[in-house]
Amino acid sequence: MTSLVSSIIEFLTAHPHVAYLAVFLLALSESIPIIGVVVPGTAVILALSTLVPSGVLVLWPLLLAATSGAIAGDGLSFWLGHRYHREILGLWPLNRHPELIQRSEAFFTRHGDKSVFLARFTPGVRAFVPLLAGMLGMAVSRFYAVNVASALAWAPSHILPGVLVGATFSILGAAAKPLAILLVVLVAAGWAVLQIVHWTLRHGIPYLIVRVERLRGWAGTHDTWLSRRLTSLLDPSRPEARALALPTVLLVGTAWLFFGVLEDVVSGDPLLLADSAIYRALQDLRTTPGDAVMIAITELGDTKVVVAVTIAVLLWLMWKRAWRTAAYWLVAIAGASVFNIVIKVALYRTRPGELLYSGWSAFSFPSGHSTVNVVLYGFLAFLIARDIRPAQRLAVALGAATLIFLIAFSRLYLGAHWLSDVLGGLAFGSAWLALLSLFYLRRQAERIGSGGLLALGCAALILAGGFNIYRSHATDSGRYVVKVGTPTMAATDWWASDWQQLPARRIDLTGETNEPLTFQWAGGLQDLQDVLQWNEWRASAAWTPWNALNWLTAQADPADLPVIPLFASGRLPSLTLVRPYSDGAPAGSRLVLRLWVVDFELTNGRTAPLWIGSVVEERFYHPLSLVTLTSTQPDANAPRSTLAAVLDGGRLLSRTEGTTDADWDGQVLLARHVEKQK
Repeated sequence: MTSLVSSIIEFLTAHPHVAYLAVFLLALSESIPIIGVVVPGTAVILALSTLVPSGVLVLWPLLLAATSGAIAGDGLSFWLGHRYHREILGLWPLNRHPELIQRSEAFFTRHGDKSVFLARFTPGVRAFVPLLAGMLGMAVSRFYAVNVASALAWAPSHILPGVLVGATFSILGAAAKPLAILLVVLVAAGWAVLQIVHWTLRHGIPYLIVRVERLRGWAGTHDTWLSRRLTSLLDPSRPEARALALPTVLLVGTAWLFFGVLEDVVSGDPLLLADSAIYRALQDLRTTPGDAVMIAITELGDTKVVVAVTIAVLLWLMWKRAWRTAAYWLVAIAGASVFNIVIKVALYRTRPGELLYSGWSAFSFPSGHSTVNVVLYGFLAFLIARDIRPAQRLAVALGAATLIFLIAFSRLYLGAHWLSDVLGGLAFGSAWLALLSLFYLRRQAERIGSGGLLALGCAALILAGGFNIYRSHATDSGRYVVKVGTPTMAATDWWASDWQQLPARRIDLTGETNEPLTFQWAGGLQDLQDVLQWNEWRASAAWTPWNALNWLTAQADPADLPVIPLFASGRLPSLTLVRPYSDGAPAGSRLVLRLWVVDFELTNGRTAPLWIGSVVEERFYHPLSLVTLTSTQPDANAPRSTLAAVLDGGRLLSRTEGTTDADWDGQVLLARHVEKQK
């Protein structure tokens, strides 16, 4: 990724007009129906804007390109609607998305001419509103007046934040790269969570409706106390029946997730291997600025803040005489805390590192921060959202979800919990929240003054959280500091038997066990590369845009194709070498050697780094002579033997029983750098 980004920056430095043209086309595409929904124009424009502080791109041409592209895009969409009217809606692919057209028509009807301005900043409908404006006969002069005004506001709102991010990262210096990676991880994780929730709501509720209809049919054919209760509860004429669908889906889904994670924790399934890999990957990304931010976020979820917000909300509910709601509020927070402690003590799982926790807090599963905060802010958002307009509910839900997600992620980043701890805490807290909501919704809601409750909750969080950060930040900075120092191992012990302490197979980020790690090297990577380059091994091609395009051809030399990087215990390979083809294999193949650093240093008068690697054979195929695909061969013995033949002084040693199979004889190649006598 680093080489790919570097090559893109170098290309744009030499050809900045390409970036300006790309921004123009992306801004234009944002306003074209269907294309604007699929093409990630906003994300790419933001990414390009970060290059302004470094001098690769200039601000004013970038603003001009974005503004003119936005005007042209809306103008083209408006012309299509004005020229073809409603006939265009019957054409593919517009006729495949009637729901987007209906939403856009409702948006245009509600806001009138100003919808052209508002739609520019509204995902989903922005690509359809100009089209509808043309179809519905909006005056051309009025359209372009609003179009130009919205473009003049839209371009700076997208480009200037990117410029600010670029300037911030340039100030951070060496910390910029891990922080940028961390930001990408956060955005990707947040996007994945949103997609999972969207998929669950889209498919889970229809599935639940079908099951409910079957259950209602069964209850209608039986005359028992249970069937009568079910008939009353599932009566579609009752208004609360539809409201109960979402909490029911949430309860079933999160309970299933929690018990699945719990089973993996108890039985030691692959999720625990993913725990270790993701823990190590995040610890490698830690920086001083990132630590300061994440420690402050985790302090917002501390017990002191939870208690303060709980009491403030409780007093408000009591002042409003919402006694039933106040009781549910206490049961929600207290129940989540008690159950969390009980599970912690029952499982007795240790945390990833020594973080100076004592008592039940020293146990790891599930994460208390994740469990309690998802209930606290989830139930608070639920109470507030019931009494406000639908348009405001999304903002409240997103605000609560963002805070919960950041607190949970901070526990991962700081190494306070494993991934399974956080997932288990979020799942259990959500299930508990859904269960309480189901019972709460069965009775008429009390008037609680949602606007005042929202203001009070935010004020309590800011005041209590700010005070806790002020009082605890220095202490917590020492608690969560990155532990420096690498464990050592005597070089003679490693050479004799301790090499078996290193993992036998590669474990990826999902916890899956993959190809065997058949090579261990003691010494510098450059020393190994110098030895192997005399025996047809060479560095893998860099991931540049042009090299990546070689995969889309059928004529590329296998040695010229970049190697797909693979994670091992949360780390990407530090060195990747290729050999054009292996002995006796087809010409369309190559050997690939990947080496990862391990958490040991060898000592023998002086320290030396230790690396572990895999050697595999990749064969290439060309379906229909159009593209190139690769397949990793399962045999691990022949590639390792080919490598052993060119390393003088290397040793082939067998692991203990239990590691061999049809594709690997259990042997590992050990080699080390030997200083030449002068």
